[in-house]
Amino acid sequence: MNEKFLKPYNSAETEDSISKKWEESGYFNPDNLPERHKESFSIVLPPPNVTGVLHMGSALMLAIEDIMVRHNRMKGKKTLWIPGTDHAAIATQAKVEKEIQKKEGKSRHDLGREELIRRVDAFAKESRDTIVSQIKKMGASVDWSREAFTLDEKRNLAVRTAFKRMYDDGLIYRGYRVVNWDPKGQTTISDDEIVYEPRRSKLYTFKYSKDIPITISTTRPETKLGDTAIAVHPDDPRYQEYIGKEYDAVFAGEPIHLKVIADQVVEKEFGTGALGVTPVHSAVDWEIAQRHGLPLKQVIDEYAKVMTGMETVKGKKTAEARDAVVAWLKEEGLLEKEEEIDQNVATAERTGGIIEPLPKLQWFIGVNKEFEKDGKSATLKGLMKKAVESKSISILPDRFEKIYFNWIGNLLDWCISRQIWYGHRVPVWYRNEEIHCGVEAPSGEGWIQDEDTLDTWFSSGLWTFSTLGWPEQTEDLKNYHPTSVLETGTDILFFWVARMILMSSYLLGEVPFRTVYLHGLVRDSQGKKISKSLGNNIDPLDLIAKYGADAVRMSLIVGVGPGSDSKVGEDKVKAYKNFANKLWNITRFILTSTENSSYDPSFAEWSEADAEIMKSRDLLISEITKEMDEYKFYLVAEKIYHYSWHEFADKIIEESKAVLSGTDVKVRESRVQVLLHTHRLILKVLHPFMPFVTEEIWGEMDSGNLLLVESWPQI
Repeated sequence: MNEKFLKPYNSAETEDSISKKWEESGYFNPDNLPERHKESFSIVLPPPNVTGVLHMGSALMLAIEDIMVRHNRMKGKKTLWIPGTDHAAIATQAKVEKEIQKKEGKSRHDLGREELIRRVDAFAKESRDTIVSQIKKMGASVDWSREAFTLDEKRNLAVRTAFKRMYDDGLIYRGYRVVNWDPKGQTTISDDEIVYEPRRSKLYTFKYSKDIPITISTTRPETKLGDTAIAVHPDDPRYQEYIGKEYDAVFAGEPIHLKVIADQVVEKEFGTGALGVTPVHSAVDWEIAQRHGLPLKQVIDEYAKVMTGMETVKGKKTAEARDAVVAWLKEEGLLEKEEEIDQNVATAERTGGIIEPLPKLQWFIGVNKEFEKDGKSATLKGLMKKAVESKSISILPDRFEKIYFNWIGNLLDWCISRQIWYGHRVPVWYRNEEIHCGVEAPSGEGWIQDEDTLDTWFSSGLWTFSTLGWPEQTEDLKNYHPTSVLETGTDILFFWVARMILMSSYLLGEVPFRTVYLHGLVRDSQGKKISKSLGNNIDPLDLIAKYGADAVRMSLIVGVGPGSDSKVGEDKVKAYKNFANKLWNITRFILTSTENSSYDPSFAEWSEADAEIMKSRDLLISEITKEMDEYKFYLVAEKIYHYSWHEFADKIIEESKAVLSGTDVKVRESRVQVLLHTHRLILKVLHPFMPFVTEEIWGEMDSGNLLLVESWPQI
């Protein structure tokens, strides 16, 4: 027996050498798998942002996906897991710009576009290297030979091709509309990149002037300098006599002209039942203005400063201007009521800036625009709905299907242009009145490329097929798309999952994946969200160094079903370190007790007691196999843990001590084979969950194959 088993299991001494064995075997690449691997299984790694490092949420994601991948590889499938990283344009550029400002006191405009991009690229490369080493630490069996980056040349070709096709079909257009503007990041962001923060705010009820009879309520009186109408509900008896009338006033130093209009969107019961319409500083008001042909008047600029009004208002930031307008209302005797309310304030996810709705000329994807698909009329929204409705895609847990359909129902055109430099540049060029959209730049002099870049989610939306070589018709694309499953967090169901369905359905005419497995948040042992600001941040790498990757993986999986939040703390991780050591001790006993025997796969001379042990064991293996195929990893982990420790170690092994020291040779040999057979089965079933310790033990039990490519137990 190897002397290493005389000491406790040491994950720190084992994991790096096991990782090296796996890497040198080449088996993470499906092209190198043994002949028995036929049917394909494929999955893409949700690409981590190059701004970040591994956190407990990413550790959970890697654990779940690696369980899927290792299980299917053992089932004899040609298993491909594609890794990569996301350039995360806004967040990455913002982080680098902040550092430049802090260290050099310079802005991006001081550096220029080329120099800034060079610096962001260098940061992204360094960050990518860190992320790769962290993924390896978790034991993730990804195929590094196919690694991709959302901003590399191959993905850039895919982005340009997709943009050109959508543009030619009339699905991508440039339009002037109210968008979400981030004054801090100086760019537009999509609806899904907004974080609503609950804050205390004030609701002001007032009249524009003494001559205007209608009272309105708003939390933002500074925007009223840009009002061009007062909207009321057509059935509201309080305002019937005023509909169609027009009024002039000077509001906080700014001349305004207001028309009273009737619109169904106005809620009679909210506030005074009258709405001051600010067409260019509210998406809702923009739509009202379009319906009624109202004039557009911008009064807030890109830096969230008011552009018009009296001296105390003009040139001031919105919060300061608000106070000045309220003071003016009080002086004029126009303020009727001021009350504290709870309000959800829209902020930018990446920069924390308060969103300012502003009118901008931007690029959009029209989700309701009709185009021809397979000889029939279709819309992108329709394709997204059909993919899940037809059960071409299953979402786990299925309660998220309803949430998905609700989101699709309310989906507006997607603003895809960003006013930053880092990212895929819009493949459109201008020369005087000419416009050229193409995969390549136009020939000839005088063409200027659009300055904007594309929303990160545009390139991420192509991820399942751009990583397989599209737009080229590669063997990988033919063999591995649609991918088998997409595993990701519930928080990016709309950001990413829905956009991949949109892109794949439109560009390839097929779904991007068959199943979506959603995981929840990882919380601390008290159930609180893990964050640096709360002081409860848990670094998975610290836990791996202390307890081993296997223990971290098991602590994240046991007891946590799809879509559910999980609680994890050091005590839970420590418990699974003890379990890894228990497996080690089990192995020591078996190696010591069976030294003069070897595993016999065709042994059939079982004693009556051993036949019962195997019957019970095989029933469990059958259950577990079914549950693995149903993605019930939380149940499997718990069952195999319980069986290994409490059934196999506490009962079977304890009973075996007397049997093995007995005089009946046949009964003894039967029990030896039960121990050897069951031990191998436990290692196989546990391997997807705890790959390091099981692979290390397997190397002592079987000098042939790596456990990585052993067959899943067939009962």
